Amino acid sequence: MNIKIKKGLQFSGIFLSVLMVNSAPLQAMESHSEPANPQFRTIEQPLSTKMAVTAGGLALIGLELWWFLLSKPKAKKATLNQDTQELEILVDGGYQPNRITVQSGKKVRLNFIRKDPSHCLDKVLFPDFNIAEDLPLNQTTTIEFIPEKSGEYTFSCGMNMVRGVLEVQPQ
Repeated sequence: MNIKIKKGLQFSGIFLSVLMVNSAPLQAMESHSEPANPQFRTIEQPLSTKMAVTAGGLALIGLELWWFLLSKPKAKKATLNQDTQELEILVDGGYQPNRITVQSGKKVRLNFIRKDPSHCLDKVLFPDFNIAEDLPLNQTTTIEFIPEKSGEYTFSCGMNMVRGVLEVQPQ
């Protein structure tokens, strides 16, 4: 029993000496009234401000996650003129609309109007239909084809950086 008490006292003594040695610089720092570098000072903010900034940051993170992961662009359905499904696509920083819905087995006519002078957008590719067309600036380029199978097919610029989706639905 005496051995346990002696070991406990030794441990307490070591702990207190370490604590006193480590707290000495802290007390010395607290005694200075001015910070070492006057350019940087701590400014205490009210708790309500801290909570508002945190809530705003979390809201922005949630908005970004929704925008990039959960939002799905609305598809624009091609209009049926006689036996041809037709849609106009504006090429200006991207494809507008970038999601197109058509029916399978019917002729599709897509009219691309390029307004963006970027070289990336001077060509449109439909790899699943073996179509590659140049898009001259400020002109309408018409692409016609007949999608036979339903599904989703991507189209893109020549560099594959700007993309769109052609959704082919069964009749």
